[in-house]
Amino acid sequence: MQPFTRVTAAAVPIDLPNVDTDRVIPARFLRKDRNVPEYASFLFHDVRFNADGSERTEFVLNQPPFRGARIVVAAENFGCGSSREAAVWALAAYGVRSVIAPSLGDIFHQNCFKNGLLPVILPGDVVADLRGQLHAQPGRSITVDLAAQTVTAPDGARHRFDVDLFRKEMLLSGRDEIGLTLGYEAQIAEFEARHTREAAWAAPPAEARQ
Repeated sequence: MQPFTRVTAAAVPIDLPNVDTDRVIPARFLRKDRNVPEYASFLFHDVRFNADGSERTEFVLNQPPFRGARIVVAAENFGCGSSREAAVWALAAYGVRSVIAPSLGDIFHQNCFKNGLLPVILPGDVVADLRGQLHAQPGRSITVDLAAQTVTAPDGARHRFDVDLFRKEMLLSGRDEIGLTLGYEAQIAEFEARHTREAAWAAPPAEARQ
């Protein structure tokens, strides 16, 4: 997993509240391999593209200043709906590193941490102001600093956000729960060997362990 420390990048405003995961990635793409080159095209597919595959010029990510944005500044309850991890995969495939919003779907919020995206919760008026600045000056950058736990707006204002300390450390080091566990692989193997010796009566037969 790619570590997250500090990102300064163009940000895209998404003003619609309650954007659900089916809009982020339609259900018909859920069985696609996340490693295919075209995975980024599944992001917001049905509002980004027409039926013939051409771009919808009115959609914000198709507008030149916001193409390639790496930070999403969303409205309330972004990522609600079904618990599809693919919504985060599609954002990551497009290059998004952080989603800033007044609130996020609970499972979407957790899935962000597991996939190297930083979800940032800020007060509604602050997020609305950020989106207003991005609309007024399309293409402007925002800085999200995980170590300092701050968001720096286009106008230079800094806003502090809270983050679980365990999740923060995992993102800074680029690990998920599996990576954390694998870091103790030697200790786990040592424990299992000692347990087999000291409590042989409780250990399964050798053939059952193969």
